[in-house]
Amino acid sequence: MSTRKQYKKIVCAYSGGLDTSVMIPWLKEHYGAEIITYTGDLGQGEDLSGIKAKALRTGAAHAEVDDLQERFVREFIWPSVRASAVYEGQYPMHTALGRPLLAQRLVEVAEKYGADAVAHGCTAKGNDQVRFEVTIRSLGPQLGVVAPLREWEMLTREDEVDYAIERGIPIPITREKPYSIDQNIWGCAIECGEMEDLWNEPPDDAWQMTKDPSHAPKGSVEIVLSFEKGIPVAVDGRPMGGVELLNHLNDLAGTFGIGRMDMVENRVVGLKSREVYEAPAATLLLMAHTELERICLDRPTWHYKRQVSQDYANIIYEGKWFGPLRHALDGFIERTQATVTGDVRLRLSAGLARITGRRSPLSLYDTGLATYSEGDTFDRESATGFMELYSLSYRTVAAVRRNNQLNALPESDTRKD
Repeated sequence: MSTRKQYKKIVCAYSGGLDTSVMIPWLKEHYGAEIITYTGDLGQGEDLSGIKAKALRTGAAHAEVDDLQERFVREFIWPSVRASAVYEGQYPMHTALGRPLLAQRLVEVAEKYGADAVAHGCTAKGNDQVRFEVTIRSLGPQLGVVAPLREWEMLTREDEVDYAIERGIPIPITREKPYSIDQNIWGCAIECGEMEDLWNEPPDDAWQMTKDPSHAPKGSVEIVLSFEKGIPVAVDGRPMGGVELLNHLNDLAGTFGIGRMDMVENRVVGLKSREVYEAPAATLLLMAHTELERICLDRPTWHYKRQVSQDYANIIYEGKWFGPLRHALDGFIERTQATVTGDVRLRLSAGLARITGRRSPLSLYDTGLATYSEGDTFDRESATGFMELYSLSYRTVAAVRRNNQLNALPESDTRKD
């Protein structure tokens, strides 16, 4: 007898990829529930016009599809930019940022249809199960959670491909190209297949958003990114909304092969995994935003903000977006971003972006204090007293240690001949 808890209606997170394509018939076979699919457009770059029909064709009773791009940028991406959130020094967390929004909508759709459970297509060893389930339990604690990939008998992606083929379910991958690809407007993650061997270079056909830097246009181009209170608002002086701005930068930086990352990261569940990422726009914006903070924030605040950035990144990565700590840190970040307004100029070339200029009406950089040329306003005499006080503790330590060392010497070593 099955020990599975039975549900009447299950809202299933549906991307149309391998896992979720297989999930609909599997859930119907094993739970006997009415299946409602939910698909959120986060800027995957895919035509989602046929995804509703595909879900209905493979067994769903209802299928919901939303364009979430503006909400994703406004409520999730921009806060992460203002926080300078990057996981383990590299990953801008496009997947991690998208999951809490999708999980939030799953709860909302479940309430709309009176469903008693939601289902996701996350693996037992992945981070996404944490992000979905922590959010669902935070926002809809009354709902059951079904995780088919932790239950079903299919142990490999190849098993899932065979299951789909046997049932005539159209899937976007083959046994020969078993990559797992997750893309949205903030970036793309590619894993599985030959990339699971850490020594293998990612194959050329795995990349989705960026050209091979060796095939990038010759020469370079300069762009100017403008920020208001830590939020990107214009490129080269042309105001843009968030979605337009990200699409523009993704296309431009992607043409030059900028934003490729190949890293071994520490997952929430405790294992290490090899992750290949693309983040063209994110690479430019995070670089520019951090540089603007350098000139607009005072030294102690800038240094402390680096610590907060790491904490914020961990919160996102670990699926705790809707927790109280993130809300509390937002208050600190909001305060720091009040002065982060200005422009940053970058030069883009094959596989490389570098900063060539920065300016702000609220910059703390004082040319008179910094210059070594005519117009120097720095009082050099004040440095003498400053150095006396600044080094006081070290001189005190040195004197005490020196005296103790002398006192500890044997009598024969200190006696004069």
